[in-house]
Amino acid sequence: MTDRWGILRMNSRPPPPSDVPQAAVLAPLYRDGEDIRTILIRRPDHMPTHGGDLAFPGGKPEPDEGPLDTALREAREEVGIDPADVEILGYLPPIHTVTYPRMVVPVVGRLRGTPELIPDPNEVDRIHTPSIASLRNQARWRVEDWNGRSVYFFDIDGDVLWGATARMVRSLLGMGGY
Repeated sequence: MTDRWGILRMNSRPPPPSDVPQAAVLAPLYRDGEDIRTILIRRPDHMPTHGGDLAFPGGKPEPDEGPLDTALREAREEVGIDPADVEILGYLPPIHTVTYPRMVVPVVGRLRGTPELIPDPNEVDRIHTPSIASLRNQARWRVEDWNGRSVYFFDIDGDVLWGATARMVRSLLGMGGY
């Protein structure tokens, strides 16, 4: 079941703490005229993990931080999203990254208005704001087999969305196959 934005209904509470280290990302949504958009960043190649990958703004928690605090802090640091401008819609199921032993908790939030995005050049190479309609276009997704796993790919202006973030996007949109 989806909401009026066509987004999958999600949990209203964060997942319980886990023995596996957690990280959190903000899956921000905002209205742009008739479109609904999200924000993805391209991580610089020099980053110690996931360099060159597309991701939602986010990262590892500070001491005593929960997923919501982490997601909002990281979104502010990476692209300048003011936490006061985020209405939390809920949480998607945590996703395990294959190359880094951490569970990522996606926090979904609706932004009040069109954000003025200010990338931190140390953490963000490029910002993409794809429309939800384009991400829903199944014909634009391709699947490849990687060591017995089906991996989804989506081209966005010369960059490729794949891996854990692609699974989060597909989960957000109720597209399955993750």
